[in-house]
Amino acid sequence: MGERPRLIVGLSGASGVIYGVRTLAALKDLGVESHLVASKAAEMTLGYETDVTPAALKGMADMAYKPADIGASIASGSFATLGMIIAPCSVRTMSEIATGVTSTLITRAADVVLKERRRLVLMVRETPFHLGHIRTMERLTEMGAIIFPPLPAFYARPKSLEDMVDQSVGRALDLFGLDWSPVRRWGEDLEGGKRPAPKP
Repeated sequence: MGERPRLIVGLSGASGVIYGVRTLAALKDLGVESHLVASKAAEMTLGYETDVTPAALKGMADMAYKPADIGASIASGSFATLGMIIAPCSVRTMSEIATGVTSTLITRAADVVLKERRRLVLMVRETPFHLGHIRTMERLTEMGAIIFPPLPAFYARPKSLEDMVDQSVGRALDLFGLDWSPVRRWGEDLEGGKRPAPKP
């Protein structure tokens, strides 16, 4: 991987695009080379849910690819990476990966990560799940993917929405062996798992 580790970051069109934005910010903090591919639907969601423009999003990554560019480096197993995180991951994207019939660079890159036995983390944004969703998640888990719905960790006593987002992003990055400082850890930052004493 050269001097810096690499991670592929995919953004699909599900709600929760802020998870992808904060993932890119975290990777920059950690000195990890980020390779971004965002769907057209993700760029639309970006406008609905944040003040970040598509150009600014691409500027946060070391490399950004068009979703139709299936000849990109991240579509090849010979391009060494830590793996891939899709944040957020829509049910459509999840389902396409599960079938192996990939039509975009996001799903092609995810398929490559699986075939190379690298880590694939899917921050699936949907609720409630029907049986078809659950069976798809089961299939992906059997294939080696990790299903990681971004659920808030209230034991970390978040004080803002940003705290909750960063805790989920940091815990997802833990799965790649990346330790991001905003994460509050049970038994460490949280006083041995006990409720922090009130400040005077």
